[in-house]
Amino acid sequence: MQTLNAIVFGWYPYLCLTVFLIGSLIRFDREQYTWRSGSSQLLRRRQLIWGSNLFHVGILFIFAGHFVGLLTPIWVFDMLGVSHGFKQMLAIVAGGGAGLMCLVGISLLAHRRLFDPRIRATSSFADTGILLVLFAQLLLGLATIPVSLGHLDGHEMVKFMAWAQGILTLQPGIAANIVDVHPIFKAHLVLGMTIFLLFPFTRLVHIWSAPVWYLGRRGYQVVRSRDGRRHLVQPIQPAE
Repeated sequence: MQTLNAIVFGWYPYLCLTVFLIGSLIRFDREQYTWRSGSSQLLRRRQLIWGSNLFHVGILFIFAGHFVGLLTPIWVFDMLGVSHGFKQMLAIVAGGGAGLMCLVGISLLAHRRLFDPRIRATSSFADTGILLVLFAQLLLGLATIPVSLGHLDGHEMVKFMAWAQGILTLQPGIAANIVDVHPIFKAHLVLGMTIFLLFPFTRLVHIWSAPVWYLGRRGYQVVRSRDGRRHLVQPIQPAE
């Protein structure tokens, strides 16, 4: 049991992170024409819009919550006076709400991709597979909530924080921190790491190309002459 735990939660994370980073770099360098999300927005557009918006908003909240919750040093929360119990309850409420939103969205997307013959015909095995893997991961995440309600003191969450931070800081033997946690949490962690392993081989790589730089870009105005030809591009000046 100890050996298996050490392999799965001590070695497997590094395999997944290595494939995640190097695989993404190689794919971007050698297969740029496949670096896309493979949109099928012309088919069942309304269902796509609802499903995609709910899924992406939910998954962004979930990712941010996991990132901050797991990787923020424990002493930071202690310094801010945030108790482990409050943090645990916040994770249950906020994470549960975001998870349900995301689940509704991915259910719409999965139904659309699996049950529309036209969309199914243009979907690759990776397209369908990663969607189902994410669906299973969401179900596992929501299934951890009833278990978490039995640990409202937050000490179980501290174990996961110490484990995640220990993995990133290369602490030996850190897998022992979660050897005795509930199996549902372990399943959630294993599938989550596996998603990082599969990442470079699926449409998820388009995450790297998210146009967040648009948020800080200055606006531009195209100026044309009366004959319809474009002569220059001027930045739009803010109103006084």
